[in-house]
Amino acid sequence: MGLMGVFRRRWQRLAIVSIIFCMVSLSIVSSREDNHDVQPHSDLEAKHPLLYKHIHMSDVKGGAFYIPPTWTSASDPKPTTIIEAARLLSRVIDTSTDQFISRSEIPLIVHQTWKNTQVDTWPELVSDSVEIWLEHAVSTPMAYLLWDDEGIYRFLEEYEPRFIDQFSALPRMVEKSDVFRIMVSKYIGGIYGDVDTHPLRSPATWIGRNDLEPWDDPVTGSHYNSTKPVRAIFGIEADCPPETDDYWRMGYTNPVQLTQWALATAPGHPVLSRFMDRLHAYLDEVAVHHEGNLTTSAASQELYYADPLVLTGPSAITEVTQDWLEDRVGLRWNALTGLYDGGRSKLVDDIMILPITGFSPGRGPYGNMGSKPLNDPDARLQHLAQGSWKGFNLRVEMGKFCRTFLGLCKDWSKT
Repeated sequence: MGLMGVFRRRWQRLAIVSIIFCMVSLSIVSSREDNHDVQPHSDLEAKHPLLYKHIHMSDVKGGAFYIPPTWTSASDPKPTTIIEAARLLSRVIDTSTDQFISRSEIPLIVHQTWKNTQVDTWPELVSDSVEIWLEHAVSTPMAYLLWDDEGIYRFLEEYEPRFIDQFSALPRMVEKSDVFRIMVSKYIGGIYGDVDTHPLRSPATWIGRNDLEPWDDPVTGSHYNSTKPVRAIFGIEADCPPETDDYWRMGYTNPVQLTQWALATAPGHPVLSRFMDRLHAYLDEVAVHHEGNLTTSAASQELYYADPLVLTGPSAITEVTQDWLEDRVGLRWNALTGLYDGGRSKLVDDIMILPITGFSPGRGPYGNMGSKPLNDPDARLQHLAQGSWKGFNLRVEMGKFCRTFLGLCKDWSKT
């Protein structure tokens, strides 16, 4: 058999394996999507009592909320909209340490988003996760705000009215969600967690004394010993040796990359402003290409082909945080790795960077990157990453297979 024949047979085998892989993935996703039956109210109340009481039975416009009774007085009118609840929280939050994450200026306000408050239509995974958030909200205590689709636009009208058209032009809901979590953190502050996450311990305890200990960069010799209150918490989702191809074969843009499924900040942190400035600049540039109009089909197409992971996702928040800390204190970004120190938290200026175990514990053998079990003291939050309500894309799955097993397709879109 000639050389071309050998190559042809190898590629035929690869094609067959790829097709089988994608068909199995499709069947798994389809079976998950079929499991979204509406729950009877009696079952819902029994299984998720806090979710039923504070979310499902809510008549608040734009979402639902829980505010600890001790945070308000009898003279405070009960909010009828999610914006009124946010305004109330901004007013009643004070310097009491009980209303902030320990050793920080980050208010104990949880923000989540979902398209509606009709809990009986939610996927079970989402219901289970939000119930756990509410359990922590009641027991800590801390406030909880669920923003639905209407609530997100009410937020824009209140805090960023001039951004509404640009926001609406973003072609994907995931991009809108990415941007909203940054804006709500910028203007209100608190803790954001995707609805497929839940805390493993109260967010009030996410910063311990050991997390504030000084640390050194072994390459540059720089010593970090900040005494500032923590004003932002980010967790690592990818922690790979920068000299290898491990990170992009696993689908990451940076060897040390931050996650966006959870974060916590004080209102007004400069990193959040930098994120929005960068996004505004990009959208303005696209508008210039189309006579200032982002609603044309050509503009929509250009926005659609932008990689959301880079534009609004983990890569974006990683790069603006990296730029800020480099400008502020000259940080060498890859010094944040936990691969060589057992995975420890690192305070840089007023930003706490958690090791991969912080927001991504319990990872399996492949792509572990130092992730420890769910019961490890460093574990703050679990990300279930089931994606049971997301669509299946054959091209994306092929790209994953190509990167992971063949070491090819580095620049193939991941979304």
